[in-house]
This record gives sequence, C-alpha cells and structure tokens, in this order.
Amino acid sequence: MKPSRSLNLLWTFLPIGVFLLIWEIAARLLVKNTSLFPPFSTVAQEFAVLLTNGVLWNNFSRSLVRVLIGFFAGSVAGLLVGIMLGTKRVLYRSLHPIFSLLYPVPTLGWIPVFMLWFGIGEMLPIALLFVCSFFPVLYNTETGIRSVNSEFIHAARTLGADDRRVLLTVVLPLAMPSIFTGLRLESGMAWRTTMAAEMIAIPTGIGALLMKAESLIRMDVVIVCLIVLAVMGFSFERFFLYLEKKMTAKWI
Repeated sequence: MKPSRSLNLLWTFLPIGVFLLIWEIAARLLVKNTSLFPPFSTVAQEFAVLLTNGVLWNNFSRSLVRVLIGFFAGSVAGLLVGIMLGTKRVLYRSLHPIFSLLYPVPTLGWIPVFMLWFGIGEMLPIALLFVCSFFPVLYNTETGIRSVNSEFIHAARTLGADDRRVLLTVVLPLAMPSIFTGLRLESGMAWRTTMAAEMIAIPTGIGALLMKAESLIRMDVVIVCLIVLAVMGFSFERFFLYLEKKMTAKWI
C-alpha cells in the first residue's frame, strides 16, 4: 500500500476514533445518568445484541426494501420526465409550472394525503419515497439537459446524428454530473424520509424500532438506529459518487 494512501486512511479514521474515545470518556466521567447518554461501548454491545437476536436485521431489511423500491421508482420517473422536459420545449412550457408548484411541498406534507389514499401500509412509505426522489431528480435532469451548450448539439446534427443519437451521445453525457448530483442528494434524503414515515405511521422498520426504544427510554437502541441511518445515507451517497466517476471517467 502506498504511503499516501495509508496517510489518507489514517486521516479518515483518526477523527472518528478520537470522537468515539471522547464520547466514551465523557459518558462515563461527566454524565450521571448514563441511561440517557450511554457510552459508546454500551451502544456497541446493544448493536451486537440486536443483530444477534434478529431484531435489527428484520427492521432494517424492511426499511431497505422500501427505500430501494421507492427511490428507484421515483428516480426513474424523475429521470424520464426530466429528459422529456429538457428536450421538448412544448412539454417544458406546459408541465414546468405544475411541477414548480408541487416541488416546494415538503415530502412529509404528503403523509395525510397518502394515508387517506393508500391507508397505513407498505404503500405509504413507498409513495413518500417516490415523491422525495421524483422532483429533485426531475429538476436536476432537466437543468442539466437545458444547460448543455447548443453548439455541441448543432455540431452533432451537422455530422448526421438523429435526435436519439444526439440525446444518448451528447446531451445525456454532458448532463450526467447534474443528474448524479440529484441522485446523490436524494439517496440520503430517502433514508430520512422512510424513517420519518415509519416513526409516524408504520409499525415496522428502523424508524418504528427507534420510536419503540424511545417509549421504553432505551437510548442505546435509539443511538443504534441513528447510526444505521447515518451509515446507510453515507453508503448510498458514496455509491452514486463511485458510479458517477465510473460513468464519466471516459469523458474527462
């Protein structure tokens, strides 16, 4: 391993280790009621217990399935509609005002509507995740496409490329950084949204586990749930960053 890479890994994990050490010491020496602020070692032990007895995995797997279905459906729909709005001026003028009115509505503001439409069940968090992913991906796709230099498109048409080839070889590659920005940002938001939905109306999932732990004053379990949320949000974001680098490397 190269020294520079080792140094980078050191600077990546050293702050985390220092933070956990300070957490452990502060909880044991400065806090009288450790049930409300447990040390990291206690949280780690509870994480192992929840993982061993299957409670954490059962709830996590339900949240993961919801996130994957809702995020994928919303992102694909946002990508397709964004492409249409970005390439068709008539559709942009017709539909953009409608989406501009709906976009500012907070995702959780749709909960009462979706509860009446779909009831309390699996469709509720999936519908929320669809909305959460749809609008940002749509806007980033549309913005990326419309920001492509028209001279590149004109040059491709001059060389004989039809509309489909221009879209696939010129427009989308140049709009890709903007599209991936939307995907990266919303991948983390998707986890926050599903946890909020589970905390409010769904009896299973990481959010539901967090609320049950709160009612029992189990702060160690609450922190475990928050750590899972943080790790998954970070992992999804890094995945799309890696995917972006792989897909755009040949154009840089």
